[in-house]
Amino acid sequence: MNDSTGQGWIAVAAVSGAIAVIAGAFGAHGFDPATANGAKAREWLQTGSHYEIVHALAILAVTLLAAGGRIGGTFAAVAVWLFLAGSILFPGALYALALGGPRWFGAVAPVGGTAFILGWLSLAAAALTGRSH
Repeated sequence: MNDSTGQGWIAVAAVSGAIAVIAGAFGAHGFDPATANGAKAREWLQTGSHYEIVHALAILAVTLLAAGGRIGGTFAAVAVWLFLAGSILFPGALYALALGGPRWFGAVAPVGGTAFILGWLSLAAAALTGRSH
């Protein structure tokens, strides 16, 4: 990742982190947990927020590791893209469900979870192969 790409990924990580905090705060204060729907919506927002903040930090870490020359190449680039895809699909599906979206969003969440897993495996490959790949 070159410097301009790295700056872009840092911005993506920052925006994703902000969205995670907003979703978590809304989950903590925006629903009445005494109602069944409120309790489930709160749970979905908290779960989505947790996974999004973790992967915002993962995007930041991969970007900084690549900028520092610790990892690089195709696997590092694939990792950040997969973390971003996962952050859109997994928490996004949960946020949509919490806000009353159609139930089919529940089928989207596992696709995002799979992207997260593949992102972590790509990061492992980036670490094991070094900067040449």
